[in-house]
Amino acid sequence: MTALTLSTAAAPGLRADAIVIGVVKGADGPVVAPGAEAVDKAYDGRLAGVLETLGAAGAEGEVTKLPAPAGFKTPLVLAVGLGSEPEKDASYDAEALRRAAGVAARALAGSKKAAFALPLTDAADLGAVAEGVALGAYSFDAYKEQDKDAKAKKGKSPLAEATLLGGKPRDAAHKAALARAAAVTEELNRARDLINTPPNDLDPEAFAAVAQTAAKEHGIKVQILDEKTLTKGGYGGILGVGAGSAAGPRLVKLSYTSSKAKKHLAFVGKGITYDSGGISLKPAGHNETMKCDMSGAAAVLAAVVAVARLGLDVNVTGWLALAENMPSGSATRPGDVLRMFSGKTVEVLNTDAEGRLVLADALWAASQEKPDAIVDVATLTGAMMLALGNRTFGIMANDDAFRSALHEAAEEVGEPAWPMPLPDHLRKGMDSPIADIANMGERMGGGLVAGLFLREFVGEGITWAHLDIAGPAFNEGGPFGYTPKGGTGTAVRTLVRLAELTAEGDLG
Repeated sequence: MTALTLSTAAAPGLRADAIVIGVVKGADGPVVAPGAEAVDKAYDGRLAGVLETLGAAGAEGEVTKLPAPAGFKTPLVLAVGLGSEPEKDASYDAEALRRAAGVAARALAGSKKAAFALPLTDAADLGAVAEGVALGAYSFDAYKEQDKDAKAKKGKSPLAEATLLGGKPRDAAHKAALARAAAVTEELNRARDLINTPPNDLDPEAFAAVAQTAAKEHGIKVQILDEKTLTKGGYGGILGVGAGSAAGPRLVKLSYTSSKAKKHLAFVGKGITYDSGGISLKPAGHNETMKCDMSGAAAVLAAVVAVARLGLDVNVTGWLALAENMPSGSATRPGDVLRMFSGKTVEVLNTDAEGRLVLADALWAASQEKPDAIVDVATLTGAMMLALGNRTFGIMANDDAFRSALHEAAEEVGEPAWPMPLPDHLRKGMDSPIADIANMGERMGGGLVAGLFLREFVGEGITWAHLDIAGPAFNEGGPFGYTPKGGTGTAVRTLVRLAELTAEGDLG
């Protein structure tokens, strides 16, 4: 992780490999953003013109490098685009700052230290820049043994240290914002590491071991249900999905408690450590990234640990439903009927609709503790990707106000999301002639059908929401903003923000 520090030092006298400034799109060309006054002064107030000569326009994500002015102890100035100039007296958008910081951190790979002189009007802005730096500097190189020496020689290791100019080391709000950013991003990057880890090294047992280590490190109570315990308890959904794999399934319970808590949240994560589709085998070209099908469980683990590190006054229980979905002689077949932990029976019409089966058992387990709200997170349906694309996740819920609150929380922290309905007329398509419900329904609206299936396994009277993160959980394209190629850690920040709002009493 990139070390984050605060400094009130003047830009010219700071020793670093580079100084990062912001530039925005003005009506008549690029405009140097606040925070870079000392840099602009050293260019005799002509920095905007120099940047324009070099082709800079201030567009979001744009990077322009130029030599530092005389008298500076940093050799390089890196100007990063913030997008359109805000209205007069309006503050800079937190997400724009977050993305710009991420772009700059990635562009400075190989640097030991960089100073960030981006616009900071308050502690929230400082936190956004800190998050962007830490997330943008992320790199997953655990398996590139042959490239490690070469990468070190080329100076492409992640940015080692970032100093945020304008941040006050002795200011309580600034210190709290930096500490929060560090806790959240370190855990989010833990989720990214898990998502990027190859499935031969991260089966359900290995995932459970990682969760146990993290939980113990931060005072979180952990309970791991293995195959024997799951069988005894009647967890037919998790067992049915894991039946075809040599690696047995697990259900991990993580419990963080606060003596001052007045509310209890439960987070449930889909943790299919590899999804072949089972007997309903996925077609060629759809298997290569299926190590990411545990992104929901990774997000839940990261969120619970982050909540513990922040010491929030809310009780949070995390449930990781872990299984590997493989075809074999012992695998669940299309046409089989599973008896779930709730006692309901499910006719399995498609073994590639397995995420809802493990979540169903975990949702019912979470319901037994009667939390104030349950949120499940899952890379659940390709249909949600068709509906919302690769960067936006869908939110479904049995309570409109709770769905709206989650949507607002997601947008606040910079995670694009969109509220989706749960049309009751789609429930009939899951009627089964031999079981209580089938795991498939109408093809059109498949993401909503999956949400309706999950709703069947939420305890009566419990507020519940479902986040389908199938699109943004794994980025197969090039990096952008602070989002890397590969695992993204989507939903971690939304869950943490929900816990903060609950602890503050802002969710009723």
